[in-house]
Amino acid sequence: MDLSLSLRRAISVYGQHEAICDQGVKFTYRQFGERVAALSSGLSKLGLKNGETVAILCPNTHHYMEAYYACAVSGFVLNPLNFRLAAREISTILEDSSARAIIIHQDFYDLFKNAMTHGEIAGFQHAVYIGENKPDTKLNVQHYDTVISENDGSILPDIEISGSQLAQLYYTSGTTGRAKGVMLTHENVASHALGSIPEFELSDADTWAHIGPMFHLVDAWAVFAGTWVGARHVFAPYFKADDVLDLFEREKVSKTALVPTMLNALLNEPSINDRSFSALKVITTAGSPVAPEIVKRTCETFGCHYWQFYGMTECSPLLTISKPKANMKDWPAEKLLAVTSRTGRTVIGVELKVVKDDGTEVKRDDTEVGEIVVRGPSITPGYWKQPEATSATIIDGWLHTGDLAVMDAEGYVNIVDRKKDMIISGGENVFSTEVEYALYEHPDIVECAVFGIPDKKWGEMVKAVVVKRSESSINEADVIAFVRTKLAAYKAPRSVDFIEVLPKTGSGKIYKKGLRDPYWEKERRPIN
Repeated sequence: MDLSLSLRRAISVYGQHEAICDQGVKFTYRQFGERVAALSSGLSKLGLKNGETVAILCPNTHHYMEAYYACAVSGFVLNPLNFRLAAREISTILEDSSARAIIIHQDFYDLFKNAMTHGEIAGFQHAVYIGENKPDTKLNVQHYDTVISENDGSILPDIEISGSQLAQLYYTSGTTGRAKGVMLTHENVASHALGSIPEFELSDADTWAHIGPMFHLVDAWAVFAGTWVGARHVFAPYFKADDVLDLFEREKVSKTALVPTMLNALLNEPSINDRSFSALKVITTAGSPVAPEIVKRTCETFGCHYWQFYGMTECSPLLTISKPKANMKDWPAEKLLAVTSRTGRTVIGVELKVVKDDGTEVKRDDTEVGEIVVRGPSITPGYWKQPEATSATIIDGWLHTGDLAVMDAEGYVNIVDRKKDMIISGGENVFSTEVEYALYEHPDIVECAVFGIPDKKWGEMVKAVVVKRSESSINEADVIAFVRTKLAAYKAPRSVDFIEVLPKTGSGKIYKKGLRDPYWEKERRPIN
């Protein structure tokens, strides 16, 4: 099974349906297919061969969707680049991935130029640019629109692509060491898309908003799942809360996926109460756990369902979804809220266990903690040119996620922490997410992060960093006292810092490591 199947079906069944609406630019699925064929032909004329890598540095636009499919139907490997990385990181990834060409948007010319100052990359020869002016580069340069127009009339290539053939390379940020290229095959991505369709109840009646960055799998999976069923795709080039809310209203968005920090920003956008979201059916988030208080506000504010999904780049990415099962439909509202606030039950095509250190499964009592391990057709075969990292992560066919969780009697897991984020204070385990959930119940707290810092007496001390509402006068003592009304005293923060903005990763998740590391610099090693 390869990724061209979804596009060929969309063209055949939904050819006259609107596929793309991107800031006034609109294409039907037939027109979209023609553009994909033209881009595929243009890339092939550059001398690219089956299995070679094409990078892309671009905001969320229709060009990104065309690149995903043009590479898929041609047998090229697409390497989506995180545009929030430093130039040296971009250069390292281009070299490590053996990139032959890049599709680059004008917004990132300076970043790309700086990346190229870190040395020439063997075999890296071509740039297809999006924008009015050429990038300053020694590469062979062509304008994107010219590539499309000069190859108008091309047909989709009819080549045999194995399901085991590499389709995409997604690189980790490299914040914990050498960046790792996560390999995803055609079978990985295609089987994941098929399994996602019923889980998200996707159909040709849906308008999907691409808001999470398309270089990240929080959103990119929906390119293929949505196309397979003829859904309409709309785009927010960059995340800005009021622009996203405008998009929801203007384009009658029915479904989307966000990271929790984006959802939080939308809920705190001043204009939100003056808007109508009648078309919105489902908002989903992934990337980190979401506090029940945020889930409740989401459903009340948008008048839609909220489902949390959990996954990893290595898993294409979905592993679980917090969508309630049919037997839960008559449960009381508070009980349903508890379900939708959990990490969720496995999605179609994934096998999941929560195991203790000895490899045995935890009891389904929602108390015993273990690590989530998974396997299935959507799971990566490993890391690009890093067999040691692969063998350390995939053991006896099971991918070890590093996430600690409990499981309930209904088969729903709930992540309590990352292994590396669990705090051990005075011999007691403190899960940072539990403390963060308590903090989010405070009406004056907009965002927060909890982590452990060194303490001579207790080993580690619970630390909270908080963004409060601009008009709030809460102080450290107020926050600590509030948490102690919700949790055991040893779980409450011992100290609280207030800052204006929490640092974020490229995908928009809170960069907890960046907050925590300065406290450990003088320590020989972290306790965990």
